[in-house]
Amino acid sequence: MIYVIPAAAGLIVGFILHLLFVKVAGSKSIDAANKMKNDAEREAERLLREARVTAKSDVLKIKEDFENEMKERRREIQSSERRLAQKEENLDRKADSFESKVRNLERKERDIDALKDRLSAREEEMKKAIARQIDELERITELDRESAKNLLLDKLKGEVENECGILIRNIVDEAKQKAERESQRLLVHAIQRYAGECTYERTTATIPLPSDEMKGRIIGREGRNIRALEAATGVNILIDDTPEAVVISCFDPIRKEIARRLLEKLISDGRIHPTRIEDLIKKIRKEIDEEVFDAGEKAVLDCGVQGVPKPIINLLGRLQFRFSFSQNVLKHSIETAAFMGAIAAELGLDEQKARRIGLFHDIGKAVDHEVEGTHAAIGADILRKHNEAKDVVNAVAAHHEEVEGTSIYAALANACDALSASRPGARSETTELYLKRLEQLENIANEFAGVESCFALQAGREIRVVVQPEKITEAQAQVLSRDICCRIEKEMNYPGQIKVTVIRETRSVEYAK
Repeated sequence: MIYVIPAAAGLIVGFILHLLFVKVAGSKSIDAANKMKNDAEREAERLLREARVTAKSDVLKIKEDFENEMKERRREIQSSERRLAQKEENLDRKADSFESKVRNLERKERDIDALKDRLSAREEEMKKAIARQIDELERITELDRESAKNLLLDKLKGEVENECGILIRNIVDEAKQKAERESQRLLVHAIQRYAGECTYERTTATIPLPSDEMKGRIIGREGRNIRALEAATGVNILIDDTPEAVVISCFDPIRKEIARRLLEKLISDGRIHPTRIEDLIKKIRKEIDEEVFDAGEKAVLDCGVQGVPKPIINLLGRLQFRFSFSQNVLKHSIETAAFMGAIAAELGLDEQKARRIGLFHDIGKAVDHEVEGTHAAIGADILRKHNEAKDVVNAVAAHHEEVEGTSIYAALANACDALSASRPGARSETTELYLKRLEQLENIANEFAGVESCFALQAGREIRVVVQPEKITEAQAQVLSRDICCRIEKEMNYPGQIKVTVIRETRSVEYAK
């Protein structure tokens, strides 16, 4: 108990002291809080004053910006109002102008209507005046309207024919000049590029003999040698009174060449008998076959043509023994290929194809004595069997206009074929064919009405036609020359071109007495 009381007393004292301490500390805290409150209130008042100042300045700035913006808006509105006012003023002026134009148009329409009325009245007056004049003319001329119309038409017809003839002549002359210049340029260029020889070869079947004694040896005992020769070669050997010469006759140029070589070797060797003939004929045929292939191959290489089958090469080689009016057909084919290639290059065509057609165009002549038909059709069939292109086959078939050409190569083949055949020295005709051509040329011209006489000149290259001036006018003379040209082109075959000259001459003759 003694210890409990002091302890309790100690607790009470401690509690009292604690209360006192808490009270003292609370009073200090209150003072500090009041001080902080006062400081906060002063700071809040300061911040409030600053905020009010800032707010006022912002309000003033916003107000100033707003006023500036409103001033700018007012200026824009005023400018727009001025532009609208100006546009309205322009529209008013345009409206006034449009109304003025409408009034003018209405006035012009009224004037036009009035003019129409006056013209209608005038037209009626003119019709009546024309009718009176026509009646007066009929009375004076004693011709009715239909007769006068026919008379006038006849006069106009003559004038129109005259003007038509003059127009045709001018157009034809101009076209001829242009075509001649261009064709001359192309042909000269082609010929210059080819630069071939202008000489021609003549084939002959006459074999010269060292003496007339050789004729008997060729005939042999009871004709056995000549029979062996003819049987081995397939030719006819003619031995007549011609001194120191024998003649070989055969339509096949290969057989003719074999016979010619065989006779030359037999004559130079001197040993002529059937066994010798048989031995030599085999060697000569082998030589000819090799020469034929070599000639065809050389022609193909010279023309630059590729992919040619061997049978075609052999046929080309056979053409070196074929002649047309004394012109070698193989050389003619090579010339034609060269001309076609040069002109095709100038025209922008396929030069390789053009050369191929030119080289093959007369290939049918190699076998035309064995196959029925023209050499153009035969050549086309041969090329078709060897799978040549369609335009190549058509150009070969159409180069003499026996069929219709389907491409420009057909016309080019026709032109270059004639060019090679008609150049100076290319071909020579027999006298009979030459005279027949001249006679046919003059007969064609004499068949036309109004022709007084005609003359073929310059080896058939020109025909001059003299007409009766009282029957043929100047305009009709131009038409007549064209008609004669058309007849010649249609009915005759000739190399190159034929010039037709129509001469109309009026002479006035008087005698002084």
